[in-house]
Formats: sequence, C-alpha cells, structure tokens
Amino acid sequence: MRLGGVILKFLMRFVSQFKCIVCEGSADPPLSAGTCSACDDDFATLDVHYDMEKVAKSLTPDALMARPLMHWRYHELLPIEPNEDAFSWPVGWTPIVEADRLAAWAGISRLRLKDDGRNPTSSFKDRASSVGVLHALQKKVERIACASTGNAASSLAGYAAMAGLPSTIFVPQRAPEPKVAQLLIYGAEVRRVRGTYAQAYDLCTAACKQHGWYNRNCAINPYLVEGKKTCGLEIAEQTAGREPDWVVVSVGDGCTVAGIAKGLMQMHELGFIARVPKVLGVQAAGVDPIACAFETGELPQSPETANGTLADSIDVPVPRNWKKAVKYVKATDGAYLRVTDDEITEAMKATGKLAGVFAEPAAAAAVAGVKRAVTDEVIGKHQDVLAVVTGNGLKDIKTAMAIAGQPKEVDP
Repeated sequence: MRLGGVILKFLMRFVSQFKCIVCEGSADPPLSAGTCSACDDDFATLDVHYDMEKVAKSLTPDALMARPLMHWRYHELLPIEPNEDAFSWPVGWTPIVEADRLAAWAGISRLRLKDDGRNPTSSFKDRASSVGVLHALQKKVERIACASTGNAASSLAGYAAMAGLPSTIFVPQRAPEPKVAQLLIYGAEVRRVRGTYAQAYDLCTAACKQHGWYNRNCAINPYLVEGKKTCGLEIAEQTAGREPDWVVVSVGDGCTVAGIAKGLMQMHELGFIARVPKVLGVQAAGVDPIACAFETGELPQSPETANGTLADSIDVPVPRNWKKAVKYVKATDGAYLRVTDDEITEAMKATGKLAGVFAEPAAAAAVAGVKRAVTDEVIGKHQDVLAVVTGNGLKDIKTAMAIAGQPKEVDP
C-alpha cells in the first residue's frame, strides 16, 4: 500500500520493545490486553517503545506534507502493520478552535479547543479503537470486546463494523441511551451489566479469557494507548511554533492523558516542537483516584467510597492505567486537579455559548479545569492553554437538556 507516495512495509520495525511501567523490564508483546508477567501487580501495564533514530529518518516534516490528514500519517509511531483498507478509515486530524470569549470567561489570555468530538463516532476514543481493530484483524481473532461507560464502546462498535469484525460490548447499567443506541445501530452484541463500570470491566476480562476474544480495554492494552497518543502528535504538529504552555485533559482510566503526554514528548524528541507543553489532568471531585495517586503515590484504598459524577466517561473509581497517567504527566512537569459537577455543568454551557462547541460532561471537565487552574494559580492568567474536548454533547442529551433548560413554548 502507498501512503503519501511512500510504500509502507513492516511498520512494526519501528517498535524496539515493550516495557513494564513498574519494573521497567522488557516484556513480550501481548495478544491484546496484558500486564507485566514479572510483576505481582495488577497495575503493571506495558508501554511501547520505538527506535526513535529510525523513526526520525522517516517521519519528517516533508514526509508529513505528502500524507493524508488522518492519524495514520504517524504510522511510524503506531504498533501495527500496514493495511490498505484500514488506512482509509477516517480518524483524527480534528480542528483546533480559537476560543477568545471562552478564554475571557476562564480568566486567561488565550484558550484553544482541540475538538475531538468531530471524529466519526463523535469521540476521542476513535483514535484507540481504530488501532485496536486493525491490530485485532492482523492477529486474526474472531471477535473483539470491551467494557465501557459509552464512548469507547460506540467507537469500537463503529470501527468493528467498518472492518467486518464481530464485537461484544459490556456497558454498566447507567450508560447513556444515545451511546447504547450507537452500539446497537453498529450491529454490536451489547451486554448491559446490572452493576458498575468496574463490574462490567471484570466481566469483559473474564469473557475474553474464556473465549479467546481480542480485549480492547485500553487500560491494559498497550496498543490502544498508542492510538490515543496521536492526539498529542497532532497537537504538536498543528501548533508547532506557537505551542501552548498547557494542554488540559479530562481523566478517567488514565489512558488518554498518558497517551497525549507521550505524543507531545515524542514530537519534541523528533524536533517538531521546541518544548513540551505541561499537561494538566482534570478529574471529577467525586471520583479522583489518579489525582490522589499523583499527590501520594498510591491509589485510595476504598474506591467504593467514591461519590460519583455526572461525567460518566470519567467515572472510574479503579483506574487500571493510573501509574502510566502519573508518570507521563510528571514527565511534562504537569499537574492534576479536581472540579465539581457544578463546575462541569457551568463549563458545558460556557463552551457551547462562547465557543460554539457542544461538549459532553467529561469533555467539559477539561474546560472547567482551565478555569479552576487559573483560580488556584496553577495556570497563569497570561499563559497559552489548549483544552482537549474529548466527546460531543449529543452523546448525553438527557444531561445536556437538564443543564440547558427547556425551550419557550409559543403559539403559531
């Protein structure tokens, strides 16, 4: 296959090794999800490393100019083999929106929004699912599965449909109806678990082991985090020469914030940007285990005491990828903070009214985090900030209508 005039062969040649995030030892590449076999630690996730000298010879500004505006343009930094059909799947290269009036609301001089709600299934998770589905095809598995509060599920179902690969999705009882509707329309087998996300996750893991299915659960699937990384790669390329001081990301399982930070760091290593922006992870005040771990080095001991949040996509009391999320944010000299549900709803309304971007609650949490960070003096008032909007508000209409209010009824 050709991409931008370059014949792609053996893309995995750019991968140098898989390393454990805990012991930093080398590990065998798993079929899909997997942790370090040498560590007695359920959170010992794996990280993909690349031969950056080889990557630098192929991934150049001139080469990128000739490539399609999709996240497959960064194929050297993705752990997959070429596939002509898959490389035509639309994903990535979402717009960056200048949000001057929203910046004034947040109390800073400049705010930009990376609107990942423009992806095909309306969420950031398309980046991970597209890579996972392609990898599953290459491993010749019969079915792919995941557990999700919604976005990862609908994203997986959509890309599995493009690929003609059967999918099974486990969702918790509280998954929003619009997201469940997407799953069913895409033809996925949907299993709604009478319980929490954590229980849906455990059931999915057990089913994958029993049936030999490809486990798309991003938290412990190292291939999927590499797909999420492409958002950081894009931010670097799209803002080169005018890089933000901070990139702000909402945080649930920890995969997204870790991936974006990793992408920014790799683009700096390759010379595309002069410096690495600091990364700010934003958690809901009612579900803040990674923010706690960032401060103390350990997860809270009683996740069942979490109060929950209206932002279902980041309502994750037991984040499986917290160690990677802490490590990469620290590597950027970044930070974590918390926002309340009231701050999230305020940010949803402000993002729509002042920037014309309809953000679902979890996505609006990042915007709320910008304002909170300015108030807490984590971000300076004269700094340049970019917030990642990870999902479209149409994903959760019930919450949006409760926040926005009702229309005025008038006679004809």
